[in-house]
Amino acid sequence: MAKVLLGDVVDHVKDKVDKDSTDLEFYVGGEHIDGDEITVRRRGHIEGSTIGPAFHTRFQQGDVLLMSRNPHLRKASMVDFDGICSDVSYVCRTKDNNVLLQSLLPFILQTPEFWQFAEENKKGGLPFFLNWKDFARFEFELIPIDRQQQISNLLWAMERTKNAYRELIAKTDELVKSQFIEMFGDPERNPLGWPVMRLDSIVTNSNNGITRRGNDPDGSIVLRIVELQDGFIDYSNVNRMDIKDKEQKCRLVDGDLLFVRVNGNPDYVARSAVFSDIGEPVYHNDHIIRMHVDETKAYVRFIREFTTTDYAKKQLKDHVKTSAGQYSISQDGIGSIQLVLPPLDKQGQFISFLEQSDKSKFEAQQTLKELTDAQKALMKKIFEQ
Repeated sequence: MAKVLLGDVVDHVKDKVDKDSTDLEFYVGGEHIDGDEITVRRRGHIEGSTIGPAFHTRFQQGDVLLMSRNPHLRKASMVDFDGICSDVSYVCRTKDNNVLLQSLLPFILQTPEFWQFAEENKKGGLPFFLNWKDFARFEFELIPIDRQQQISNLLWAMERTKNAYRELIAKTDELVKSQFIEMFGDPERNPLGWPVMRLDSIVTNSNNGITRRGNDPDGSIVLRIVELQDGFIDYSNVNRMDIKDKEQKCRLVDGDLLFVRVNGNPDYVARSAVFSDIGEPVYHNDHIIRMHVDETKAYVRFIREFTTTDYAKKQLKDHVKTSAGQYSISQDGIGSIQLVLPPLDKQGQFISFLEQSDKSKFEAQQTLKELTDAQKALMKKIFEQ
């Protein structure tokens, strides 16, 4: 296989439009692109939005949007619709589909080698960035065109299967939300007149986590935001550290409610899960907020689900701050949300339903993770040849 530079086979498309007079319907900002993902799954509507003048670049279905800022977030994904993006997103399109298939491009940009190159060549600070001429110098092995379609078909088949499991997980979440509304009513209207109180009024302990970073294979587990998934904790690739005495306050106890404090994606801020004792000490770093609630007043599983309702998310969003491309929320911001609290027996009935749904959701999440790992392993094997 011949080696090529990215800039030799891929164009940085600069098709400018006026966002105020375009007939395009959608826009994509950095908040709509997830790191390590092949496709863009979210978007905003141009009409009625407050996007600024930097949103003036047209993209078309099949283009790949590569974020120029904060390369550690690893954002480079294909869109399946037309729209506009800002000038910090590079619209990438292959120059000749007979040399490099456009369908293969997002997989090339999601290789560890590409992001390592980006890290080594980033400029500035908070946020870091790369110019297109920097990305264009990335060198990779060009797979013979007669093999590219076969490889593309295989990788996209895996991507479609992953999306099917994502849809199953989303439908399970919708079922839980429907059951919540059926049992308790819309919390914003509170039609059944349940008592209302602030979250921090039933919190018995809260803190941010360990500020220090490190890696000691013989140490204790220190949870990072990568382990704190939506509703569960992933222990498959944990970080361990030797814990100092002053950091013992960050040891988790059964029933702790954990929230993501800071993230490059605002939709992930305040993502939460309940910690369950796993038989060994577990701590958390300062990107996670720990809260423990008084379960004589509310069950922690109920509180966690309440924070995922549209009513709670709207409140949480009002307390999210942004700085240098990062979004964050404080303990006070989370603690200030208004809870609607039905009696404990009603909460318990809902939790029983939730536990059954969780089993199905967990199985789907595990399969999705296995598919993702298998896809990454295949990409590594293909693009490192």
